[in-house]
Formats: sequence, structure tokens, C-alpha cells
Amino acid sequence: MRIGPVFRAAAALYQERFAMSASAHPPASPARFSTQELDMLAKTADALSAYLGKPVLAEVMQGDEGTEWVTFGVPVAQGAPDDDQPHVQLGGPQTRLLGGRGGLDPTDDDTYDCLYLWSVQITSNEGERFVKVDQAGDEAAWSDDLADVLPFALTDEPLAGTDDDDDDEDDDDDDDEDDVGPDESTPR
Repeated sequence: MRIGPVFRAAAALYQERFAMSASAHPPASPARFSTQELDMLAKTADALSAYLGKPVLAEVMQGDEGTEWVTFGVPVAQGAPDDDQPHVQLGGPQTRLLGGRGGLDPTDDDTYDCLYLWSVQITSNEGERFVKVDQAGDEAAWSDDLADVLPFALTDEPLAGTDDDDDDEDDDDDDDEDDVGPDESTPR
């Protein structure tokens, strides 16, 4: 069988448009968190641990529909009185925990009974890639931008109104008032 020039041209066009090299990264699945999104979720777990002064676990899970979600929870001490708040089991072998685990041993495969804080789910709804689910199981927030459903702003930008140069100028003015010359007496 001879391959004609039209077939060669069509094959070249296909390779150019649709084939990926072995080193190319496939496009992120809309049903899975990207590496950057997982990093943001890990930083959120660490920030919550610092804020609450307790370990906060964040586990990536996959639903029956194939979409991922991350559940945040605080481990409950064994023998703690049962309360009316929802609990979830986090950790264990073959789990994907994010962040520093709030000081818990990073090598253990223990499963923890945790107080459920909230979850972030990926959805296929337009304008709602991320949905935050609260302790009552209600959709509390939704957005195409993950940062919109997180409790902390995760930016490296300085906060507005914290210009260090302005503070230095104010401090210099205060220092000038306190300076007393050698011939001047200080009121007591």
C-alpha cells in the first residue's frame, strides 16, 4: 500500500494540532484540583492550624462522579465527649493529606476522628467550579476562583496601608520633639 501526499499532509497536520510530546503536561482535568489549587488548600490547612492552635487536616477525596473534593477537620481527642457537631474520618493508609498536618506525625497512617469544619468540592456547573460546603451540609459559597471560597487571602502582596516609609517619617518627627540640647532643661 502506497501512502500518498494527501495522507502525509493530513498526518502532519494531525500531529501538529493534536499530538503531545512525551514531555508535555496534559491539560488539567476539570474534575481534579490543579497543583496550584492543591498548594492553596495546603496553605489554608496550615493557616487554620496556626489560627486555631490545633491540628487541622485536609484530605483530598474523589467522589463517585470522579470529581475531587477536600475536607477540612480538627482531630478529636480519644474519649472526648460526643457532641452534636458532625464528625468525619480523615487520614489513614493511601490517603492524600495536604499541608503540614498541624504538627501531627507526617509518617503515620492513623485514621483520625475529626470535627468536620467544611469542604471544597469541584463541580461541573458553569460559574461554580468550586463549592464550599459548611457543617450543616449546605452550599455556603461558590465561585470559579478557589480563593473566593477560602477563609484566608493567600497573597504575597503587602497589605494596603502598611507603607513602612510613612511610619519612619512619623517616627522621625516624634524623635525630633524628644531631642533636648545641652543648655536646655527638661521639664519634670
